[in-house]
Amino acid sequence: MTSSYRPDALIASDISAYLALHQSKSLLRFITCGSVDDGKSTLIGRLLYDSKQIFEDQLASLESDSKRVGTQGQEIDFALLVDGLAAEREQGITIDVAYRFFATEKRKFIVADTPGHEQYTRNMVTGASTADLAVILIDARKGVLTQTRRHSYLAHLLGIRHIVLAVNKMDLVGYDQARFDEIVADYRAFAESIGISAFTAIPISGFKGDNITALSENTPWYNGPSLIEHLETVELDVDADQAKAFRLPVQWVNRPNLDFRGFAGLIASGSVKPGDKVRILPSGRTTSVARIVAMGGDKEQAVAGESVTITLADEVDCSRGDVIAAADAPPQTADQFQATIVWMDQTELLPGRGYWLKLGTQTVTATVQPPKHLVCINTMAELSAKTLELNDIGVAEVYTDRAIVFEPYADSHDLGGFILIDKATNATVAAGMLNFSLRRAQNVHWQATEINREAHARQKNQAARLLWFTGLSGSGKSTIANLVEKKLHAMGKHSFLLDGDNVRHGLNKDLGFTDQDRVENIRRVGEVARLMTDAGLIVLTAFISPFRAERELARGMMPEGEFFEIFVDTPLEAAEARDVKGLYKKARAGEIAHFTGITSPYEAPLNPEIRVDTTKESPEEAAERIVETIMGTWSPVI
Repeated sequence: MTSSYRPDALIASDISAYLALHQSKSLLRFITCGSVDDGKSTLIGRLLYDSKQIFEDQLASLESDSKRVGTQGQEIDFALLVDGLAAEREQGITIDVAYRFFATEKRKFIVADTPGHEQYTRNMVTGASTADLAVILIDARKGVLTQTRRHSYLAHLLGIRHIVLAVNKMDLVGYDQARFDEIVADYRAFAESIGISAFTAIPISGFKGDNITALSENTPWYNGPSLIEHLETVELDVDADQAKAFRLPVQWVNRPNLDFRGFAGLIASGSVKPGDKVRILPSGRTTSVARIVAMGGDKEQAVAGESVTITLADEVDCSRGDVIAAADAPPQTADQFQATIVWMDQTELLPGRGYWLKLGTQTVTATVQPPKHLVCINTMAELSAKTLELNDIGVAEVYTDRAIVFEPYADSHDLGGFILIDKATNATVAAGMLNFSLRRAQNVHWQATEINREAHARQKNQAARLLWFTGLSGSGKSTIANLVEKKLHAMGKHSFLLDGDNVRHGLNKDLGFTDQDRVENIRRVGEVARLMTDAGLIVLTAFISPFRAERELARGMMPEGEFFEIFVDTPLEAAEARDVKGLYKKARAGEIAHFTGITSPYEAPLNPEIRVDTTKESPEEAAERIVETIMGTWSPVI
C-alpha cells in the first residue's frame, strides 16, 4: 500500500465531528458520461483516491484486484473502485449507474458514473436526472463520437446547464495541444447546434492524474483550472428554487390521532410561513397555513428542499398527489400535453396503450400518441416515426385520464418531469419532460346533462353492464356472445353486441393488425361501449383483444362493478383445428402477418370474472351459465 496515502484521521477518531465539519459545505451532484472506454470510471476512481475517500482495506483490495482483473498492468486500475458488478469487471465496462460520495476542503460531491454503451442510455438518463453538472469525457485518440453527442444532448435536455468537456487520455497523444484544440472546436460546433452556449474544456489524464487535482507540468500550454478546482468553484444557484412560487406535492396525509391532520412532503419550490394563503390543486380550494411541523418542532418558515408537515386552517379535501401551492400563483392543471420522451425499454411504444404516468406524487393512466418526430442525435434532424424504440428521443402528445398539476419542465423539474410504467410488467419504459399543455385541453369541457346513465338504466329497468368476451380467433367468442344476447333479448333486456369483424367494416376500417393498430382498435371499442352503457344498455363485445393492458384500459373506463371479463378459453390446437375462416392456415403459410397465437402474442386473463372452457362446455351451456351468473349479480336500479 502507498505509504503516503492516508485518509482523514478524523474519520477514524471521531466520525460525528467529521460529519459535522462537512455538514455546512455545499453539495454538488454531477455525472460523468461519454462514449465507451473514454475513462469515466477511471476518472471517478482517481477523484476518490486523490480526495482520500478510500479506507486502507479498500485500497489493499484495490491493489489486489488491479493485479488480478485490472486493465493497467501492474499499476492501480482506479476504475475498479466504481465498477462493482462482476460483469463490469469481467468486461471492463460500466453497466449500472454507480453513485459515490467524496468531499474536499471546500465542497461535498455526489458523482454518478453512467454507462457509455448505447444500450444503457436509459441508465445515463437516470443518473442525469438529479445532476447539477455533467463531465463529458472524450478519448483524445477518438474525438467526438455518437455517444458524446447523445449524452451531451440528453444532459442539455434534462436541464443540466454546467458542462465540463474533459478531453481524457492526453498521455496517449503526447499531451498534444493541437489535438486538444481540434477536439474542442469540433465539440463547440455541435454544442452550439443543440443550445449549449458555454462549457469548460480541460485536458486530463484520469490514469496519470494530469490536471485532476492540480495543474500538470505535462500541459504547460493550458492555463485553466484543474478539474477538482472547477468542481469546487462552479457557481450553483441554490437560491433559484427558493425564489419561485411555493409548491408542495403532498406525499402523505399524517393523521396520528383525531386532533391532528397534516400534509407531508418535500417543498419543490418557494417558501412558506404560517398564515400564508395557499391553494389546493387540482380542486382549486383555498385556505391558509396554520402550522409548519418539523423534527425539531414548529418552524417559522420553510423553504425549497426541506421536508415538512403542514397543517391547514380549514378542513379541505387534500390527499396524496395533490399540490399545495401559493394561492396567488398556482401551477397549471391539464390532461393533454406535448412532451419530449426518452424511450428506455426493449419493447417499443404502443401508441394508445395505457401506461402509468408518475409525475411528482401523482399517478395517473396516460396514453401516448404516435410521435410527431424523432431527434437524430448526429444531425439533430427531425425524423418521422410511428413509434418509439429503445433509446429513441421523440416528441409526442400525451393524454391522461384526469387532469394533473404540472409546470413545464423548463420551469420545474419536479412538476414537469415524469416516467411511464408498463402496467403489466411494472417496468419503467420511458422518462419524459412536459413542454406545454395543449390549448384544446383548456377549451374543451364536459357538458353537464340532466338525464344521466342511472336515469337511462332506470327507464329500461336494468343496470348497465359491459360483457367483454376475449379469446383466440376461432375460440367461439362471437358464437357464445350471440347466444347470450339472444337470451337477454328474450328476457326483455336492452342490449347490443359489438363484434370484432363487424366493427372493422366501419368504425375501425382504417386499422390493420399490428400491435399498435390492435391497441387503437380496442381503445375505440372501449370508448363506444362506454357511451352505450351511458345509455343504459347491456353491451357485449367479442374481440380477441390480445393484450391485458388494453382490457384493463377498457375496464378502467367503466364504473366499478359494471365490467365483466369473460375468457373463452380454447387451446390453440383446438381453435386451429376448427379454423372456420381458414385464417390459421394462411398465417402458418406466412400469408397473414401479426396473427394472434401464431406470429403475435395472446396474453390470457389472469382473473376473469367468468372462464369458459370450450373443450368441456358447449356454446349453449356456456351462454346459459353466463346469463345465470350475470343475472345473479344484477339488481335493477330503482
